[in-house]
Amino acid sequence: MIKTVVRALGAAALAVLSTLHTMPAAQAAEPSYTLPLTNAVNTIPVAAEDRTGYNRKQAFGDWIDADRDGCNTRAEVLLAEAIEPPTVSGRCTLAGGLWY
Repeated sequence: MIKTVVRALGAAALAVLSTLHTMPAAQAAEPSYTLPLTNAVNTIPVAAEDRTGYNRKQAFGDWIDADRDGCNTRAEVLLAEAIEPPTVSGRCTLAGGLWY
C-alpha cells in the first residue's frame, strides 16, 4: 500500500513539474520588487474616514443581559477575558482592567 501511495504522489509531482515546465515565463514567476518598508507604506492610499450612514444602536440594538445578573453581554465578555479584572460597581459599571 505504501508503494502505491508513493507512486501516486510521484506521478502527481511529475504532472505538476511538467505543467510548470510548459508555462510561459510570464506565468511561471511573478516579478520581484524591493522597496524599503517606509516607502512601501507611503504608497498606500489614505482617505478621510467616512462615518455617515452608520448607527451602531440602529444596526445592532441594545446589549442584552441574558442571565439577568446586571451585566450585559459586553460586560460579561470583558470580565471573562480580562488579564487584570476591572472593578465592578453599581449596575455592572466597569472601570480599569487589562486585556490583550
